[in-house]
Amino acid sequence: MTGALTAWRYVSSIDLIDVDGLVKSGVSCVLFDRDNTCVPRDATTAPPKVVAWFDRVRTAGLSACMVSNNIHSAAVERSARELGTQVVHHAMKPLPFAVWRALALMGATREQAVLVGDQVYTDVLAGHLAGVRTILVRPQSAEDLWYTKVLRRLERHVIGDRDFEGE
Repeated sequence: MTGALTAWRYVSSIDLIDVDGLVKSGVSCVLFDRDNTCVPRDATTAPPKVVAWFDRVRTAGLSACMVSNNIHSAAVERSARELGTQVVHHAMKPLPFAVWRALALMGATREQAVLVGDQVYTDVLAGHLAGVRTILVRPQSAEDLWYTKVLRRLERHVIGDRDFEGE
């Protein structure tokens, strides 16, 4: 299946994304979701392995910007500081405007960027609408908002039995 709901890559968790592979693919800017991508929905901080992954991103010379739909600005900004990244909150994904804003903030083109997220109908679709490559990761927690649970059921039909790297 191809189209706006199909990610460029599927990786089981953000910390397993090959940073050197991103660089070789022409990626110089990593845009990423917060909730259940970097920070489990039932936690307030990112796990150490995720923090270490962002250290590798910076060491490789890539820029990074959190693009989050989360309306709790203080928590989102705290997570961005913890990960050492810029942030665009109240993103309203799948609308592409926040992704474009993040690209401008980072001085990156669409071709140089990848958007990493855990949801097909917000993150992957936003990436496609904004013209950037996408990586879908498995959610870090089973905890979700009620409407996200509904979307996760629909996602199963899109994702099917797809293999995720790292599983």
